[in-house]
Amino acid sequence: MAEKATIARPYAKAAFAHAREQGSLSRWSEVLATSGAVVSDPRVASLLGNPRVTPEELVTLLVDIGGVGSDVTLRNYITTLASNRRLALLPEIALMFEVMRADIENVADVQVVSAVEISDAQQQRLAGALKKRLRRDVRLHCSVDASLLGGAIIRSRDLVIDGSLNARLKRLTTELTT
Repeated sequence: MAEKATIARPYAKAAFAHAREQGSLSRWSEVLATSGAVVSDPRVASLLGNPRVTPEELVTLLVDIGGVGSDVTLRNYITTLASNRRLALLPEIALMFEVMRADIENVADVQVVSAVEISDAQQQRLAGALKKRLRRDVRLHCSVDASLLGGAIIRSRDLVIDGSLNARLKRLTTELTT
């Protein structure tokens, strides 16, 4: 069977092209993210493959919870996914949509996992340095993982900078034992 990303890509491209043309990227982004979270919920995921639940019932569920409101185009998009039994792809579609949106808006979403809380001043310095390196505006998403012992791990798409003490200790152990 084809990989989920391969199947989701045309749906994400179509959604992005329409949203960009209509100037409603943020609205589509919000609805896709919410709908993706809804179908990821185990209670809803079990309904997706259930033959007793019709695509129309699934559309109604997603429209009500996902915040589609009276937007006919968004409802038609969800209906198309449901009729093709592709609602389970919504998390991947939402992720691809966000990547395309970040590209067009020249923004990089950067995950920073640190051993301790990063102060506002440190976040600003880090964002400035990453902006120079990535040549994009930077949105930091910070979290704390005490198991790193010290330092931080920075991720933006395929860029990973592992400056954690944990990683340094592992490298040192490898060098000493080989």
